[in-house]
Amino acid sequence: MVLHFRRATGVFVRTMPFVFLRMGVGILLGIISILYFGTVLWLGFRLLESGSVSGPIAGIGLLLSVGVFIAGWRLFSRYVLYLVKAGHIAVIAHAVETGEVPSNQLRFGKDRVADHFAEASVLFAVDQAIKTVIKQFNDGVVSLASIASLVPALRTVIRLIGKAIAIASSYIDEAIIAYMFTNPEKDAWNAAKDGVVLYGKNWKPVLGSTLLIVLGMYATGFLLLVALSPVANLLSGLSSTLELASWAVLVGLFLTVYVGLLKPWVKTVVITTFIVESRDSTPDSATVDRIADRSEKFSELVSKAEDERPDESPHDPNPTPVAGANTQ
Repeated sequence: MVLHFRRATGVFVRTMPFVFLRMGVGILLGIISILYFGTVLWLGFRLLESGSVSGPIAGIGLLLSVGVFIAGWRLFSRYVLYLVKAGHIAVIAHAVETGEVPSNQLRFGKDRVADHFAEASVLFAVDQAIKTVIKQFNDGVVSLASIASLVPALRTVIRLIGKAIAIASSYIDEAIIAYMFTNPEKDAWNAAKDGVVLYGKNWKPVLGSTLLIVLGMYATGFLLLVALSPVANLLSGLSSTLELASWAVLVGLFLTVYVGLLKPWVKTVVITTFIVESRDSTPDSATVDRIADRSEKFSELVSKAEDERPDESPHDPNPTPVAGANTQ
């Protein structure tokens, strides 16, 4: 595990252009959000003061503005943020597999995404399917409810571990997308299915290391806030306004470090661990059946993969083997 951390940290440092790009996009979205809602609130107060609209009408307008923002956010996430995330994953996967980082990472990531996914909606659909299957599988193999019922005193701890597992699962889908980029000969759905099956065979080291990192993130975040809190407490003696402003700045700094640096590093570690641990594994029917027993969504993923598989000629004496079939 230590070797995975060291290797992933090296890859993370060398893929900083994508890390900075994602940080820049996040900062830009934050500025746009502030400007959008600031303009909406300013316009609403002006209209109320002038008597042009009534309170109920202003409330409806505010709700509509929030709805427009949410719709725009989802559209941007689906067609821009997903592509940026996938491009970074493609570069990480290439670096882990070859030991080399492309000279023009942004162009390389963009080209790999364009080559592997016909359109952004396909990437979005594949990612959502993987997320659901991984969640259902993890819930099936890691049952904390029975432990909580046997030891009621540990319910709070178990609840925190359950949340940590849920957060850890959100990184594993990115590792499977990385696997898809390392197997360009497979179409998106078949690569996704095989990646899920390989996770089913290697879930213990992958989920275990990811869970360890997530728990470490909890501790790091808590210690960071504790370390920064004296600054806000010091300013609180001068002015309540300064205290509020200082806390806002500290929370902003914390989120910048957490989202901009810590999360991409965790993603790199999880991708590295998954690719290395599954390198010598092949999909097999036993694991397919085990995942199918624990995830209803997996059957839909298998069906999609079968639909995308080229038709075999009935007279072909050497048909292409089905990925996931028992090779033993």
